[in-house]
Amino acid sequence: MNNRKHNFIIILVSNFIVASSMTMIMPFLSLYIETFGDFPESYVQKWAGLIFAATFVTAFIMSPIWGRIADKYGYKPIMIINCFGIALSIFLMGYVENVIQFFILRLFMGIVTGFIPTSMAFISKHTPKNIAGKTLGTLQIGSVGGSLFGPVIGGSLADAIGFNFTFIYTSIAITIAAIIIIFGIHEPEIIQKEKSVLYSTKNILWALFHHPLILSTMLVASLIQIGNFSIQPLLSLYVSHLTTSEQVAMLAGITFSAAGVGNILIGRFFGKLADNIGYEKVLMSLLFISVFFIIPQAFVTSLWQLIVLRFLLGIFSGGLIPIVTALIRREAPVAIQGEVMGYNQSFRFLGNIIGPVLGGFISGFAGISAVFYSTGLLFLIAAIVIFIIQKLPKKYFEDVLKSHI
Repeated sequence: MNNRKHNFIIILVSNFIVASSMTMIMPFLSLYIETFGDFPESYVQKWAGLIFAATFVTAFIMSPIWGRIADKYGYKPIMIINCFGIALSIFLMGYVENVIQFFILRLFMGIVTGFIPTSMAFISKHTPKNIAGKTLGTLQIGSVGGSLFGPVIGGSLADAIGFNFTFIYTSIAITIAAIIIIFGIHEPEIIQKEKSVLYSTKNILWALFHHPLILSTMLVASLIQIGNFSIQPLLSLYVSHLTTSEQVAMLAGITFSAAGVGNILIGRFFGKLADNIGYEKVLMSLLFISVFFIIPQAFVTSLWQLIVLRFLLGIFSGGLIPIVTALIRREAPVAIQGEVMGYNQSFRFLGNIIGPVLGGFISGFAGISAVFYSTGLLFLIAAIVIFIIQKLPKKYFEDVLKSHI
């Protein structure tokens, strides 16, 4: 087995562990807030959005910094720091006593979060461009598989042993992933090219904002995250309105996982399709189709209807992020790919920040159902952006970058 395939398998396994661990807490996030006191539902909804978004505030700032460090020293140290930092943060969350402490810990976790995007950037950098979509689509099986089982495991554990012990078990699982990375990953030596010293952060930022395709793709990534994350912190509350069962956390976990099943079944296919016929075409089509499975979620009257719609949405939305990553991989020079990927992660984290807050406030004023309308609109706007941008004349990022040196 060559080094690239060996690394791919290790990252695939680690992504499964980290993603399942990270998503264990999602079904009961808002329910955990309710344990701090007797609060009205609108208060819980707003704080669920704020606490969910908190991690991504600091992650938004740190992603390009970690990316630049990775370009110079390698991705392996960054992934190890991510794992241990996240594990410590989640462990401490099991002992918080109020929403402020919870919020501060989520902010702290953002400094070292982003294992999944960093691992995708690592694999992307060492993958030939002509199979990037297929490879990243396959890699997503690990993170999506983890996201599929994580909520169910987390919801079941929360119902069985309580929230506090679930946080502890989650932190242990992520620590195991760190150990796997330490002993399992063999990263190629970083060889600095003379020209790379010319690409300062200022140059790269200038080029990003003067390259229509990359800038638009990053904006689309942000819109996707805003849409997806606006509903996630509220899903357990939405589920509680659709069922009379006492096992709300477990049922919320199943609902979370429904989209993941769709992702696993078809995500690799769309990545391979995009490699063959073009990333922009497939990305635009998937965004348009996703709208037709988002809006109806606002009208469901039973839990099984919501689960089916989320499964169908997962089928068509599962390829979005791998295709976005592969597209940027295609355009960005290898010497600065880590930093460019870091800015892409920042745009995604910006969406993660805005989404939960937007969803929390929309649901507080107009009800949770209204969040599905806003999500559908965002996906539609993203599809239109890609439709317009692919009609513009081709620009090469390295040419834009060199023009400002």
